[in-house]
Amino acid sequence: MLTKTKKKRAVDAVKIHDTDTGSAEVQISILSKKIDELASHLKKNKKDVSSRRGLLGMVADRRTHLRYLQKKSTRRYNAILKKVNLKK
Repeated sequence: MLTKTKKKRAVDAVKIHDTDTGSAEVQISILSKKIDELASHLKKNKKDVSSRRGLLGMVADRRTHLRYLQKKSTRRYNAILKKVNLKK
């Protein structure tokens, strides 16, 4: 589970302005942290099907945000890929 401090660190790394909590970059960063934690959980608990389903939903949501950002601003898209360490 993503704690407040981990979430705050993820937001602080990519926020555009001081009160930014909902931009595509912030949402991608938070989803990436959640995905990483859930993936490590699923490595230990291979039969946890409901968590796997949630993971797939989060991956799809992150992909949607990335696609939106790529269409809107390629510069911001490339910057978030580097900050969150995603391959594309």
